[in-house]
Amino acid sequence: MATLVTLPSLPPAWSPPSEPASSISPLVQRRLIPAGAAYLAHIKRTLNNHTFDEYDKQLEEERKRLELLNADGLNGEDDLGVGDEEESPELLLLDAKEWKKQDHYQVLGLSHLRYKATPEQIKIAHRKKVLKHHPDKKAGASHTTNDDAFFKCIQKANEVLTNSERRRQFDSVDPICLSLEEDDPSASDFKGREKDTAFFFKTFAPIFEREARFSKKIPVPMLGENDDSKENVHAFYDFWYNFDSWRSFEYLDKEVNEGSDNRDDKRYTEKKNKSERARRKKDDITRLRNLVDLTLGLDPRIKRIKQEEKEAREAKKKTKGGMSAAEQKAKAEEDKRKAEEEAQRKEEEEKVARAEAKKAKTAAANAAKKARRQQRAADTDEAAPS
Repeated sequence: MATLVTLPSLPPAWSPPSEPASSISPLVQRRLIPAGAAYLAHIKRTLNNHTFDEYDKQLEEERKRLELLNADGLNGEDDLGVGDEEESPELLLLDAKEWKKQDHYQVLGLSHLRYKATPEQIKIAHRKKVLKHHPDKKAGASHTTNDDAFFKCIQKANEVLTNSERRRQFDSVDPICLSLEEDDPSASDFKGREKDTAFFFKTFAPIFEREARFSKKIPVPMLGENDDSKENVHAFYDFWYNFDSWRSFEYLDKEVNEGSDNRDDKRYTEKKNKSERARRKKDDITRLRNLVDLTLGLDPRIKRIKQEEKEAREAKKKTKGGMSAAEQKAKAEEDKRKAEEEAQRKEEEEKVARAEAKKAKTAAANAAKKARRQQRAADTDEAAPS
C-alpha cells in the first residue's frame, strides 16, 4: 500500500546554485602500476591456486611458526625443541681459553642436531643458554660473584656457529664425526659374514650418509639396495672414487704465540699450519679411498653382477656367438646367397668390361687402317706427274 509523503517547502532564502567560476581540468590518462601488499597477495594466491580461505589459513600457520621461532623461552614454550639439553658437570667446568677443544653444539644444547641445526635453531638455543647462564642473573640469585667461564664458552660457540665459514671449519673436525671415523669397519669385522647381505648394508649405508655432507657435488648417490642395477652400482663407485670434498682442517691450526710480533714466528707458524692441513687432507682422502675399496670388495651386488656376466659369456660361447642352430643355418644360407649374387655381379661386370675393351680395340684398328689408307692416297698424289 503506497503512502503519500509531503515534502517540506523550500526556505525563503534559497536560490539555485550558480555555475562554477573555474573551468574543469582536462582529462588526463595515467598508467597504474600493480604494486603493494594486496597485489603481492593476489599473485601468491594465483600462483599457488589458493582460495582466500586457504591463503588466510597459510598466513595464520606462518604467523604461529614465527611466534614459536621468536619465543623468548620465558613462558615455557618448547622453542622448536632446541637448547634444552642438560649440561654435565664436566661441560660446566670447561676452560673458556681452550675453546678449540670444546664441542660447540654440546655447549648450546644441539648435540642431537649438530650440523643439521638451522640458523634459527642456533639462535634460539643461544638465547636460552644466555638466559640460564648469564653471570648477572646468577649473581642476583645467589648474591655472589660467579665464574663466567661457561658463559664465555656459550658466547664463543655462538660466534663460531653463526659464522658460515668458521662453522664449516668446525664441522670438518667435529669431535663426534672424528670419533665415528675411528669406529669405521675393517675387513676383519666381516670375517665369516661375507654372505650376510643385511649386515653389509646396515654397516656401510650410515657411513656413506655421514660422508655425503662433505661433497661439493650434489646430489650424492647413496649405497642403495641389493637389487640395484649394474648401471646404478657402477655410478655409485665412480662418484665415490672421484669424491670431491670441501672438508678442510683450518680449525686445528695452531695460533701464533700471544704477544709475539716477530714476523719470522708468524711465517713459521703459518707454514707449519699449511703443511699440517695438507697432511690431514691427504690422510682423509686415503681413509675414504680405503673405505670405498673395502665396500667394493665386500659388496654382494658386485659378486652378483660378475656372476651374471660370467653366465652370459658362457651362454654366448655355447651358442657360438649367441645364436641358435636355426639362426646359424639361416645366416649361413643368407651369406651363401649374398656370395653367389656378388660373384654373378662381378662376372657380369667383367663380361661388360671385356665387350667394351673388344669394341674399343676394333675401333682403334679401324681408325689405324683408315689412317694408313689416307696416307697411301696422299703419297700417290704426290708421286703423280704434274
